[in-house]
Amino acid sequence: MMDVYYVEDDENIAQAVKEYLTQHDFKVLIFQTITDARQALRSHTPTIILVDWNMPDGQGDELCKWIRSRWINLPVIFLTVRGDSHDIVYGFQNGADDYVVKPFELEVLHSRILALLRRAGQTSETRLFCDDLLLDKEKMAVYRNQEEIALSQPEYQLFLVLMENKGKTVTRKQLLEQIWDSNGNYVNDVVLY
Repeated sequence: MMDVYYVEDDENIAQAVKEYLTQHDFKVLIFQTITDARQALRSHTPTIILVDWNMPDGQGDELCKWIRSRWINLPVIFLTVRGDSHDIVYGFQNGADDYVVKPFELEVLHSRILALLRRAGQTSETRLFCDDLLLDKEKMAVYRNQEEIALSQPEYQLFLVLMENKGKTVTRKQLLEQIWDSNGNYVNDVVLY
């Protein structure tokens, strides 16, 4: 399930983003303070986090540094009115993966989130993404638009090999060697990750 934490104190902007992303199969939780966001992050790591710079109890760049000290691969996007080149560079230097200046188009934000998740999926150890598909290695499950797809173990293993080699050619021979034995039987003790 792709969930978004959005750290934003402006209720109108937060609700607009939440409504739009919810329509596109994201679960969005809004936090109006950095303190609340930190507390939530201690108990659950979302798929991605959106952070406003100016918050009532601190600065988004400090939250970003705190996140980076704990979760190096958690995708972070700044959504802020601070559009000066110095601020943008500073945001990236403090761990942001992307930087969107307000006002912004919701469609553009959605596209940037999907692009960032695609890139994160290539380096993530437990989650692989391809468009609206998510493969969770820890749960050994595949989701499309947050809904689990029922797969047999051989189907899951086949899908895993393909997702791990996204953008590469995987030959029939390679698949057979990794998923099935020479007699065409499924190798159920194969561990591919």
